[in-house]
Amino acid sequence: MPSPSHRTLESPGRRRFLAGLGGLWLALGLGLRPSPVAANLAAERLRQAMQAKYGASGLSSLEEWFVLIERLRPADLQTRLREVNDFFNRRIRWLDDIDIWRQEDYWATPLETLGRGQGDCEDFSIAKYITLKELGVPEDELRLIYVRARIGRSSITQAHMVLGYYETAGAEPLVLDNLVPSITRGSLRTDLDPLFSFNGSGLWAAGSSQSRADPVARLSRWRGVIDRMQQQGFIQGG
Repeated sequence: MPSPSHRTLESPGRRRFLAGLGGLWLALGLGLRPSPVAANLAAERLRQAMQAKYGASGLSSLEEWFVLIERLRPADLQTRLREVNDFFNRRIRWLDDIDIWRQEDYWATPLETLGRGQGDCEDFSIAKYITLKELGVPEDELRLIYVRARIGRSSITQAHMVLGYYETAGAEPLVLDNLVPSITRGSLRTDLDPLFSFNGSGLWAAGSSQSRADPVARLSRWRGVIDRMQQQGFIQGG
C-alpha cells in the first residue's frame, strides 16, 4: 500500500490477502445472499471505550469527531464528502500497520484510528465510510474499493484502498483517497486499477454492477472490523 511519501514496500500480509482473492472469485459465483450491516452510534459506549483504551487524548479526538458529525448533519452532500475527507486526511498520520499494530495487515475501527491518530489506507477509508453513513449517506452509495495503485510514473504498483461515492449503482464514483487531497472522479485516477469493491451489504468484482457475495462472510478482516465496532459502540441498526 502506498503512503503519501510513496513507499515501495508492500507487506507480505497484503500480498497474501490479494493472492487469496482466487477463492473469493469462486465465492462470487455462488449467489450468496448478503447480510446488511449498518452502523449507528452509541455515543456513551464509544466514549467509555475510547477513554479506557486511549485516555484523554483519544477522548478529545472522539469529541471532535462528534462535533464534525453534528455540524455536517444539515450540510449538502458535496460539503459532507469534502469535509469528511479533509477531516481524516489532515488529522490522521499515515503509518504502516507493522509500525502501528505490529501486524502485517490490520483493519482498524474509526475509534482505533482516532485514538491512535495513525492509520493506513484501509483505516482512512473505513473511517470515512462509517462517518458518511452516520451522516445519512445511503450505504448503497458508498463502497470501499481495493485497487492496485501505480507509484509515480513507474510501473510499480501496490495494494491500496479508497472510498468511492456512487450517485447511482452504475455511476462513475467519486474517489476519496488519503494520497490525493481533492475528491476526484474515478476516470481521472488513471493511477488506480480497481480489483473489487464492497460495503456492508454487497461485494462487487471490478467492472460488475451486480453484487454476488456477502462481504461479511467472505472478507475476514471486514468481519473483524464490524465485530469490534459493535463491541466499541457502533451498534447494528436499520
